[in-house]
Amino acid sequence: MGETVIRIENISKQYRLGVIGTGTLTHDLRRWWHVTRGKEDPYLRIGSKTASTLPADSEYIYALKNINMSVGKGEVVGIIGRNGAGKSTLLKILSRITSPTTGQFKVKGRIASLLEVGTGFHPDLTGRENIFLNGAILGMTKKEIITKFDEIVSFSGVERYIDTPVKRYSSGMYVRLAFAVAAHLEPEILIIDEVLAVGDAEFQKKCLGKMKDVAGEGRTILFVSHNMAAVKSLCTSAILLESGEIVANGNVDSVLEKYLASSEANETTREVSWNGNNAPGNEEFRLLGIKTKNEKGEIQNTFYSSNDIVLEFNYKLTTQLIGLRIVLQVKDHFETLAFASTNQLTDTDVKQAGTYISTCVIPGNLLNRGKYTIMVSADIANQRNLVKPFTALSFDVILMGNNGSFQENWPGIVAPLLEWKTTKQ
Repeated sequence: MGETVIRIENISKQYRLGVIGTGTLTHDLRRWWHVTRGKEDPYLRIGSKTASTLPADSEYIYALKNINMSVGKGEVVGIIGRNGAGKSTLLKILSRITSPTTGQFKVKGRIASLLEVGTGFHPDLTGRENIFLNGAILGMTKKEIITKFDEIVSFSGVERYIDTPVKRYSSGMYVRLAFAVAAHLEPEILIIDEVLAVGDAEFQKKCLGKMKDVAGEGRTILFVSHNMAAVKSLCTSAILLESGEIVANGNVDSVLEKYLASSEANETTREVSWNGNNAPGNEEFRLLGIKTKNEKGEIQNTFYSSNDIVLEFNYKLTTQLIGLRIVLQVKDHFETLAFASTNQLTDTDVKQAGTYISTCVIPGNLLNRGKYTIMVSADIANQRNLVKPFTALSFDVILMGNNGSFQENWPGIVAPLLEWKTTKQ
């Protein structure tokens, strides 16, 4: 690690449930004065108690507990964890939007933050005015901002609306301009919270490319995201937060592995079923159940990569449906789409009212080892939705047979057994 640009020492952030102030202006001012001088809040009832000694039913909660970390110049740090783990709170403290309850941090260099749609822009100002406002806040001169202005506008794609108040922008336009401003005004430290959650695929790709460029220039990035593929491709290190505490810190792959192993959302499920009106669908179509099976028809959720995986869909029609399409998407544990499939081309019969079972076989020697989730939807092609896409099941693949005697982690989402031939010339 190079020169340290962020150092965090014993930072904790505590909230009292349902209470905003102390109740009197005098006490609120005293609290502010203590916090400003880096002292403990005199009105915390728990006094010097640490987070670990708080009773489970305490009206005080910790969003962050005793966070210690250092970030070097040029590092790209991914901060991951479940919702409520404290990721956004940490970034807000570093951006000086909120103050820590205890502890301190030191930052060397200018910070630009993109925390959520709406942060940092004045809604009544135009896009042009907000660019100059944000540049001024970062300490840049008007001349410096002008040199970057055309590049910012071009990247954001909002040229036609640059003189329109940003309160009239869509959320996608807003975040495109906000990201362009944050990334192009050359801060030493760029803090980004879930920017890839808004915007189309093309814009997300541009964002990742720009962040790689920023990192390549020796600037530091703190990046919060639930997109594990983006974290893996962009970050040089990662931090895993759970219940406000750092539980893993270091190599990206090892931290992601720990997160995925502990995530309840990624537990494998081999069978789901529904009854009556709670089943996904509408008055025409009801999805009754989905199963993953082996080649013998046995319900299973762990497969060797050389084995077929059979997906079974059970559903009920209350009327004749022409053009019924079941769509299957298989994603890896980084939420990257491995492939999609539909019965539309091979299962073309007009289906009358009744109960049906449709099966789909994922052939052996296709998927690499790993954990996969199955996303399912149903519709009448090019007409109407019957079941909106949802994550239904998950399964594990154990690598076996595809790559000879190789025991290392084989790259890629798929590991197909391809035909090779060699002839002597």
